[in-house]
Amino acid sequence: MTIAVMREQLLAYLTDADDKKIKGLYSLLEENITDRSLNTLTKEQLDFLNKERQLHLSGKSKSYTWEETKEFIRSKKAS
Repeated sequence: MTIAVMREQLLAYLTDADDKKIKGLYSLLEENITDRSLNTLTKEQLDFLNKERQLHLSGKSKSYTWEETKEFIRSKKAS
């Protein structure tokens, strides 16, 4: 399931959830919601990520699986 689908399903769920569930979810996420500065990127960082994402989506950049990434890191540590 993609993040976009998850986001849509969560938004749909939150729209109809009862008050008790909303309060519970809010209490779990409150620190992240109220301190958004921890999750804020600069414009330059966002621009870089958007550029890299577009390269990935267009197939112009190489992507690696998690397993390939771990193997690459392990091989660098061994050398």
